[in-house]
Formats: sequence, structure tokens, C-alpha cells
Amino acid sequence: MSSTGSDRGVSNRAALFAVGVAFAVGVIGSLALRPASRPVGEGGASAGGTAVRWRLPVAFGTNLPGLGDNALFIAEQISAVSGGRIEFEVFEPGEVVPALAITEAVSAGKVQAGYTWVGYDEGRIPSSVLIGSVPFGMEPWEYTAWWLHGGGRALGEKIYAQYDVRPILCGIIGPESAGWFRDEIEDLSDLRGLKIRFAGLGGKVIQRLGASVTMLPGGEIFQALDRGAIDATEYSMPAVDTKLGFDRVVKNNYFPGWHQPSTAAHLVVNQRIWDRLTPVDRALIENVCGAAVVNGLSRGEALQGPVLRDYASRGVATRVLPTAVLRELQSVADEVLEEEAARDPLFAEVLAAQRAFRADYALWKTIGFLPRDF
Repeated sequence: MSSTGSDRGVSNRAALFAVGVAFAVGVIGSLALRPASRPVGEGGASAGGTAVRWRLPVAFGTNLPGLGDNALFIAEQISAVSGGRIEFEVFEPGEVVPALAITEAVSAGKVQAGYTWVGYDEGRIPSSVLIGSVPFGMEPWEYTAWWLHGGGRALGEKIYAQYDVRPILCGIIGPESAGWFRDEIEDLSDLRGLKIRFAGLGGKVIQRLGASVTMLPGGEIFQALDRGAIDATEYSMPAVDTKLGFDRVVKNNYFPGWHQPSTAAHLVVNQRIWDRLTPVDRALIENVCGAAVVNGLSRGEALQGPVLRDYASRGVATRVLPTAVLRELQSVADEVLEEEAARDPLFAEVLAAQRAFRADYALWKTIGFLPRDF
């Protein structure tokens, strides 16, 4: 979060209403164009009006509220609006491809599409993480504005064009927690020597501060905590983390989620298969993804309050990182971003575009909405 945005808040309801209206208009238009049912054909394309049958591996378990179950919403909605002519068969993490390698499988044509956080591609595509989440970066409504109307979509497509993958924004949630820790974190020196599961650019920040960082899929984190293989972890929002059982092992849950103020999920589609779809089918899929963005964000926001309310009865301490610690983390995050930009021209291009958009947006973000304590 920028320093100007830390004192004044953004209204979730206003943002959700705006996105919802935009989606509704798009869906009505696309449904008006929908043709009558056509004969079912073979394969995964619709060039001749045939059925579209895609295998859809997902990076998050569909039992995870707001994060993983959004994939089921996508599958249900695309079947409904297409009259069953387009079907996505959802596969749980690891069933057909590893949870962290979905885009790679889509690129190779092993599956037609997948639903994932593209930050998992950071190792081979450094710029990908910028369209997943950025430390002290954009909140959900700011990100969707950048993606849909600030050039983000074109940059995302540029990142993945050489891999024959088309990324479609298909979900977003609000900030994660800053992590689950066995012991209290009083200052950044407490991170030294800590074994922690951390993802994305935030993981590089934590590593620079002396922690030993490992990357694990969501389904493997509880066992690692329980066995003592790791001392701490971040993963998602409280409703997701408690579903995975982190609160049964460690009791200090820190906020705010400085490393991921929002988490964008994308439907990644093999570009050759996408190109064979009819314009109507492409519009249907994109509009369903618009609905999924609203659904995931709304569901995520609705679920966190009751979970946090019950923390005390479960022995969980809700802790907030001091402002001074957040400023230190932001300083290190800026260093990491600059170094990554110096190594990769496309990373530098996307980062510059995001910063330019945020600079234009900053005054509106600062004065346009009520402070969060109203």
C-alpha cells in the first residue's frame, strides 16, 4: 500500500457495485448473441459450433472458500450460459498436473486451460508475478481498474504470448494475512533463521531479511507446520487458512497482508485453442470470468469477519504489525523490485506501467473515499 493510501481507505461496496454493473451489462450482451444449441463435436474448440470440453486443473483446492471454490463457480456458470455446450471439468491440485505448474502444462498443450495464481511462474517468467500480486501494491478494485482499463490486460498477454498462453482475469480476493507464526514478531530481526513458507516477491523480501524461505502448495503446508519442517507460513485469507488447519498448530496470526494486498487469479488458456473458439464462445468465457471476479471478491470479503470473531475462542491471537515494521518491509520490497527490474526488461516495463497508473490513481484513492474507521 502506498503511504498516501495508508491513511484513507477505499470503499469495497462502491468498487464491487461498479464491477458488478459492468459485468451484468457484458453478460446480457453476450447472452443476446448466444446461438441456438449446435451438434456436439470432438475436441476442445468451437470453430464449427461444436462443443467445448476442457479439462481445468486448479491451483487451489475447491474446498477453500473464496479462493478455490471460485473455480466451481466458473464451471457451473459457463455450462449454464452456454446451455451445456461449453463444459469445464475441474481437477483438484495435483490430479492431472502439479499445482504449481499449471501454466506450463497449458503452454505444452497437456491441458486446454487452468485456473491459477500466475505468480507461481516467477521462476521461469519473472514478470508474471507482477500480474499476480505485488508487495505494498494494488488493492483489488485498483488492480481490476488497471487490468481492464489501464493497460494491464495487454501487458499480461504480452508476458505470456511467447508461451502460447492467454491469461484472462477470472478471480480476485482481498489481502492475505501477513502470516502464521509460532512466536511473536516484535521486530524484523525475529525473522532471521526462521523457516517459513512464502510465495512471490514477498518471499524474496523475507529471505533478504534472513529467513529460510520454501515454496509449498496449499495442501502440503499443514503437514510441514505440524512436523516442524517450517516455523511459519503465509497462504491466504483467514477463512482459507483456518480451513487448512493452520490455527491448530500455530497461534499468532499477523496482519495486514503487506506482501499481497490483493491476489489475482487467472484462467490461463492455450492460445492455439483460444484462437479456434468462435467470437461468441470467447465472449461467453470472458464474461463468466467477469462474474467470477465479482463472486470471488464478494465471497472473500463476506467470510473473514466471522472467522476473526471466533479467533479468541480458538486460542488464536490476532496481531498487527507496527507501522515502523511495515515501513521497513516496504523499503526492502522497493529494493527487491528495483533489482528484479534491472535484471528483466519486461519486468521493468510492467512495473513502470503499474507505478504510472498508481500515481494517477493516488489522489482519487486518497480523497475520494471515507477513511476506514468511518
